[in-house]
Amino acid sequence: MRFASWNIGTLTSKSIELVKVLHKHRVSIACIQETKWAGAKAREIDGYKLWYSGRSRSRNGVGILVSKDGVVEVRRRSDRIMSIKLVVGVDIISVICAYAPQAGLSNEIKRDFWDELEEVIQSIPQTERLFLGGDFNGHIGSRTDGYALTHGGFGYGERNVKEWRFLTSRLRMI
Repeated sequence: MRFASWNIGTLTSKSIELVKVLHKHRVSIACIQETKWAGAKAREIDGYKLWYSGRSRSRNGVGILVSKDGVVEVRRRSDRIMSIKLVVGVDIISVICAYAPQAGLSNEIKRDFWDELEEVIQSIPQTERLFLGGDFNGHIGSRTDGYALTHGGFGYGERNVKEWRFLTSRLRMI
């Protein structure tokens, strides 16, 4: 099973192109951010099912695409956070898609996002596998610097000073 996460910029007129890329790379589940689609709906797209959540056609919006059936629950928290739960064999997998506020937004908006994300993660039972995909709008850099439990070492560049929240969060490790 392959997971992916992608800030798509806008999903309008790109859904078929996106699904072709997912097929090509054999991606089973993809979290997408910045869909810019309004509503809380689902639709079939060439062998994938897309669940999405958005408030405006001009900004934000998240979605999760799944190539096989097995989704038993969909929770849309906002235009920045949604989750699905699916059964794969004997495993229950929860997938969370998140789109963090950009640098220019207020600290209150950022704090509310991180609190809400933490609440969603903490609501998932420890017995379930968890995949967290998203655009966190920050740079955690390439060095783990004592954050080996949160940082897989796959970043690039230098750490952005304001992005300590992601590395130091109390979010349950997967």
